[in-house]
Amino acid sequence: MGYRHIMITQQSVQEILSRYDDNAPLSEASTIPAPWYVDDRIAELEAKTVFSKSWQMVGRVEQVEKPGQFVTARVAGEPIVVVRGNDGVLRGFFNVCRHHAAAVVTEPCGEASILHCPYHGWNYGLDGSLKGMPEFEGVKNFERQQNGLVPVKAETWENFVFINLDPKAAPLKDFLGRLAKRISPLKVAELHYFESLTYDIHCNWKVFVDNYLDGGYHVPHLHKGLNSLLDYKEYTIENEDRYCLQSSPMVVSNEDGVTGTTRKGDRAWYFWQYPNLMIDCYEGYMDTILVLPVDVDHCHVIFDFYLADVSDAQREYNEQSVAVCDRVQQEDLDICEAVQRGLKSRAYGAGRLSVRREAGEHLFHRLLAADLKGGMGVASAAAD
Repeated sequence: MGYRHIMITQQSVQEILSRYDDNAPLSEASTIPAPWYVDDRIAELEAKTVFSKSWQMVGRVEQVEKPGQFVTARVAGEPIVVVRGNDGVLRGFFNVCRHHAAAVVTEPCGEASILHCPYHGWNYGLDGSLKGMPEFEGVKNFERQQNGLVPVKAETWENFVFINLDPKAAPLKDFLGRLAKRISPLKVAELHYFESLTYDIHCNWKVFVDNYLDGGYHVPHLHKGLNSLLDYKEYTIENEDRYCLQSSPMVVSNEDGVTGTTRKGDRAWYFWQYPNLMIDCYEGYMDTILVLPVDVDHCHVIFDFYLADVSDAQREYNEQSVAVCDRVQQEDLDICEAVQRGLKSRAYGAGRLSVRREAGEHLFHRLLAADLKGGMGVASAAAD
């Protein structure tokens, strides 16, 4: 058992949470403490207070356009299915059979006329109602109408499908706040899905988000190709409610030919929506980044790519565009895994933030602290 682990286990969760001062202004703020990234108890608390209560993206609107089309996902450890009903209504459910808890829908996405559990053959309608139970004659005091799939909230915005596990959650538009209005002029709904890339990274999910939100701080040092196209001195960071917008004017450069060819426009736009969704936009291009915690030391990162023209004539160009993103992510993957190792060192407790660059990270940490401390009833305290 490592030194860091021994020290953490001697502290209560309340003590670990109280070490972060979420009232400190950016000029005096530190990052959240290292134990927040490496303690299993914090990860469990995040599942209950962050991911179980925030709107989570689970698919694309085009996947559930027609009656019977569905997508499945896992959110905060819960299996979920979202399906378009015959009445045109989009509904979400826990993907758990009410008989013996098997997954009713076993494919990532598809189309069905009825939701059929493969274990004992129980059938559910697209509205979640229980339609049939084979060989169930003689069972007494069983109400079919009370044994349908358990619902969850499901809504759409732009190209995307979201769910929320909290039955008391405010509507999606309220959760997104001013982000929706800010993205609207970019007309992302006019872009077309091209393909996805996934990464399994040996780091806490928050390490990946921190890296994204450092205001371009690492770009000149880690991403030489991308840096050649950004006017780094004019890079801006704007925080509002639960989102951060980082953006930069773009410059013409031949330093990296492929990057210069596939990243166009007057400005690069990098949106982050609390807690784990990122949206990158250039002219004729968008990628979404969904960061999903696996455990305290691992996260699963899903990139979906959208482009203006996905015809066969543009395939080579589009594949080059995806390859540019993949190269950048490989650079980020290595540094994120190095950070996770460093967070376990006895030499590190917390770090200070750059006022010029890391306002987005400060917003993330304060929002996270509000959810975790609120869930535990922990009062704010000065950081060590």
